[in-house]
Amino acid sequence: MKLRPIDRFFLEQPEPNKSCLLALREHILQYNPDITETRKYGMPCYCYKGKMFCYLWVDKKSKEPYVLMVEGRNIDHPKLQKGNRSRMKVLMVDPKSDLPLDTIDKIFKLAMPLYQ
Repeated sequence: MKLRPIDRFFLEQPEPNKSCLLALREHILQYNPDITETRKYGMPCYCYKGKMFCYLWVDKKSKEPYVLMVEGRNIDHPKLQKGNRSRMKVLMVDPKSDLPLDTIDKIFKLAMPLYQ
């Protein structure tokens, strides 16, 4: 069986990022049945009802995974970082710690109405 490029992205990550990203992927896809996975700009992209919702990626400097929220500028949550982005915000994730699932769920809950 040939691996899809999106699957290869996850499998090529070094540990502990690989396990962290795979767990994030599973959580995002289970969060809502209308969330689907694709690949945009070489990154795993998650769409809600066909619209770009969030991405998973790894920070170039810290080498830590993060969740990039597409409509981040419209989401007010203390854990989201704007950096030098105008539209999107990121949630950094420590791959050596338990996933902040409550935080992720709160951010997603704030984001969902933006797609109605």
